[in-house]
Amino acid sequence: MLTFSVLLVLLAVATYTDVRGQHIYNWTTYPGMALGLLLNGLGTLALKLQLVDESLLRELGWIGLGAGLSGWLICGLIMVVCFVFFPIGGGDVKLIAMIGAFMGPERGIEAMLWAFVLGACLALIVLVWRVGAWRLVRQVVRHVFWSLRLGRFDRLTDEERAMLQPPLFLAPTALAGVVIVHWRLDAWLIG
Repeated sequence: MLTFSVLLVLLAVATYTDVRGQHIYNWTTYPGMALGLLLNGLGTLALKLQLVDESLLRELGWIGLGAGLSGWLICGLIMVVCFVFFPIGGGDVKLIAMIGAFMGPERGIEAMLWAFVLGACLALIVLVWRVGAWRLVRQVVRHVFWSLRLGRFDRLTDEERAMLQPPLFLAPTALAGVVIVHWRLDAWLIG
């Protein structure tokens, strides 16, 4: 629970800065990654020296240094690929790597996927709110109709493209994803 509490505080700070200024700062992510690895490393060391019982470490949220390192590396590398191919920021990459350092590879990837799903839902809600449901459906149908009729995909105009670019915030959805994974709310959400 200790490591989860530390992660929640770091994600809350990142959420605040992301929503307020669309920026996730290095002063949040770099110490967060180091802290996640340090806490898991200290737990591993304490276990090797037989200073504490493994059950106590598990209650504190310890996953082990190996799991922390592999979570940091795997989650970070997945986000680097996303950074190369999609318009996301470097802060988003470091934020998900930080989550991996605290949660390990499996739970880190699961939290990342929840963040993506929740982010997509939030983006769709913002898009419908800004454009209007009827106008959005009408433009999509019109665009698909003309693309099929002409036999080629017609490029969007700059105005249409700007309309489809709502501001996206990964930190709040990552925070929600971590909460969902930690408390296993996915069984309740999915059914």
